[in-house]
Amino acid sequence: MLPHSEKILTVSRLNALLKETVEDNFVQVWVEGEISNFTPASSGHWYFSLKDENAQIRCIMFRAQARALIFRPENGSRVLCCGRISLYTQRGDLQLIVEAMEARGFGNLQLAFEQLKHKLMEEGLFDSQHKRPLPSFPQTIGIVTSATGAAIHDILTVLRRRSVGLRVLLRPVRVQGEEAAGEIAEAIADLNRQGTADVLIVGRGGGSLEDLWAFNEEKVARAIHASKIPVISAVGHEVDVTIADFVADLRAPTPSAAAELVVKNRQELEGHVDHLILRLASQMGGRLHLMQERLDGLARRLRSPAQSLAMMKQQQENLSLRLTRAMARRLETAGSHLGATVARLDTLSPLKTLTRGYAIAFREDTGDIVRRAGELAPGDQLKIRFGQGSAVVQVKKVLP
Repeated sequence: MLPHSEKILTVSRLNALLKETVEDNFVQVWVEGEISNFTPASSGHWYFSLKDENAQIRCIMFRAQARALIFRPENGSRVLCCGRISLYTQRGDLQLIVEAMEARGFGNLQLAFEQLKHKLMEEGLFDSQHKRPLPSFPQTIGIVTSATGAAIHDILTVLRRRSVGLRVLLRPVRVQGEEAAGEIAEAIADLNRQGTADVLIVGRGGGSLEDLWAFNEEKVARAIHASKIPVISAVGHEVDVTIADFVADLRAPTPSAAAELVVKNRQELEGHVDHLILRLASQMGGRLHLMQERLDGLARRLRSPAQSLAMMKQQQENLSLRLTRAMARRLETAGSHLGATVARLDTLSPLKTLTRGYAIAFREDTGDIVRRAGELAPGDQLKIRFGQGSAVVQVKKVLP
């Protein structure tokens, strides 16, 4: 049996009735499930599904609510969503309009912490190559914290006790609440623009995760990373770890510890100075002693002109004496040699033969020695040389 025509609904009318029914009865529902098919649109809206082991429902979270969420959902995240049920009449899709979302398993803040930590780590903001050493003897310390909190009191107490003559630039900021992160980031940027601080301490005293949350926000992390001045993070107590700790050049477990790290203990400095003085005195004493020894050596080798002349004169006398002795020995040797030679010549001399009774005949006119009788003729004039004296004679007869 066919219905009356007035009871037949169009699809649009049916969906409109369903939409009205659903939206009137499910104004606020809480639904827990696992996110799948997460799709962030360019408009800023998030589209995803919530599912469990047996069912799923389409969800949408509009841009205004999505921007207010401190963490970013991912596929596989288990969440608790609060919203209202609506029907997308064009397709007849039932969907949950999500107005609030909480992470399950991880808390919202912890999830946001892990997500930002992973993101900044991937970008390299935690890399050790970006860590700068603290100045050994800073003169000006910039402090970014609350002006009325316990942290600034602890920091100043330590600085007064451990060092003198330090200049402190305090940039008071709110350290918790919605405006805190922006003020902290701006204070860090201001101190960098001012450029007079040698090192920055950024932190606050202890508190809950919610109280410390400003130091887990991205704008603070990026301000620390962009700082040209080395930054020490000093947030909460030793067990508290924030994103700022990972980005900072050095993490201090407490604000007091940050002050102790940034300045050297006065007694340590005095001891260091004493040690340097002793080393300098020892080195100078050793060098002076060495120079004195060299000076003494040079003095010993240095002579007056009179001493030099006396030594040269003595040397000249020694040389003269040696020369005289050498000449005497040489003359004596030459004399002996000459005597022997004369004796040998005297032995061979014709005069020596003449002394033994021999004579030598010379032609008187030419002086030639007559060696044979045949060279003569009667009447020739001869000169006879004897061992002692000579005589001129005339040849009467030749006997060849």
